[in-house]
Amino acid sequence: MKFSFNHLLAILIVLTTACNSNPKKEEKTTEKKVEEKVTEKAEQQNNIIFFGNSLTAGYGVEAEEAFAGLIQERLDSLGYEYNVINAGVSGETTASGLSRVEWVVKRQPVEIFILELGGNDGLRGIKPEETNKNLRAIIDKVRKIHPDVKILLAGMMVPPNMGQAYAEEFQKIFPKIAEEKNVNLIPFLLKDVGGEADLNLPDGIHPTPEGHKIVAETVWKNLKEMLEK
Repeated sequence: MKFSFNHLLAILIVLTTACNSNPKKEEKTTEKKVEEKVTEKAEQQNNIIFFGNSLTAGYGVEAEEAFAGLIQERLDSLGYEYNVINAGVSGETTASGLSRVEWVVKRQPVEIFILELGGNDGLRGIKPEETNKNLRAIIDKVRKIHPDVKILLAGMMVPPNMGQAYAEEFQKIFPKIAEEKNVNLIPFLLKDVGGEADLNLPDGIHPTPEGHKIVAETVWKNLKEMLEK
């Protein structure tokens, strides 16, 4: 799958904002909301956890308009008895995700774990081997606590501003992990959304509700297969 430089540049802006535009106060507020959401559904059984950064958190839109909320709506409409828990936090890196994932998954049963992290690592120029190591460690932690959990890994890309070799090495992280860790893979979470002006908010950065609908469809195509196994 190929993407134009402008397309990838738009993705850079999306993730840069996710990494840098949220002050400490906002991050603490987001984490509090995540804690309340996790606690609210802690006793329910068929939980699907969306674990990621501002893309998962739904920056700039209502919770029910973000792709995780739309997945809950789809599940309900089709009669699937699953509860979506949006555990996205703006600015999350794979390292910070690794430090909090145990707390999140220990608080309730987890049927499916959707992992959307890594983009902010790429923008900071973190070595791909470090991102690779952290993502694998997150998967291992989740499986240690919930051995039967199903995992869906969301792939991401970075533009070649740090060099084509870096961008290519980064992109290879996700399919390699998916194969070696035996997890399901979304090749590119922002397919058909990144860089499309009509599908982003007025800042030209974050997906609109319509953009989230497309992301939700991308996620659903992969998630549906897991629900039916």
